Amino acid sequence: MYLDHIVHHVTKTPNQVTIDWSETGAHAVIGGQHTYWGTYNALLYTKTSYIEWLAIEHKEVAENANHPLINLLLHDLKSAPGFGTICIRTTSIDELHKQLEAKGIETSGVLHAERKTTSGLIRRWKMLFVKEEISDALPTPFFIEWEESDEERYQSLREDGTINESNLQLRISACEFHVCEPREIMNKWKRYFDLVEEDEHILLLNNTKLVFKKLENGKKERLKVVHIEGLKDKETILYEQATYHFH
Repeated sequence: MYLDHIVHHVTKTPNQVTIDWSETGAHAVIGGQHTYWGTYNALLYTKTSYIEWLAIEHKEVAENANHPLINLLLHDLKSAPGFGTICIRTTSIDELHKQLEAKGIETSGVLHAERKTTSGLIRRWKMLFVKEEISDALPTPFFIEWEESDEERYQSLREDGTINESNLQLRISACEFHVCEPREIMNKWKRYFDLVEEDEHILLLNNTKLVFKKLENGKKERLKVVHIEGLKDKETILYEQATYHFH
């Protein structure tokens, strides 16, 4: 399994986000609109994954979307922006759905989604969520299967300017979660998704590490720090209540 992307809930518009991140030397772009969700986004691609800065464009549409990802966005933005959740990429989402259900894990069922890019292109994908109450507890990762293969998708992203060579020098090396009971969360994710444990604090995806630390302050369990390799002359960036640490 691969980290597909990290969802960062923001209050700024995609245009503002891309301006801010271009000043750091990163090639971030406006993604587009999720018409049925009332949201829009900006994106920063890396070699095998990306950051999605997700914001509300039309609040009434978002409030009526009744979608797990949008419900989490609405919940979190009531208090503050920041990292929301992570998405894991699969090439067999229907089979994964069956496997989770066989373990007695209730899911959303496979959902179909799309985004209209600034050029008018429609990108399509399938999603799968574990059913759970939206709260300050750490959200379980959700899953995505893209309509195109990774090679086809990255080629089209190069062609439309979403990705350039600088993006391919970046790598998300670790996602650091701060939670009340690290061992409990790790055991749950291992059972759900058959993830490998590197040590008592780390689970492995094919392209990144999931690091779990004890939450010291506050009650909200979330992804707190994203570690990225490849952006020169940068160490730590605090952005919209989230920490990006560059190596």
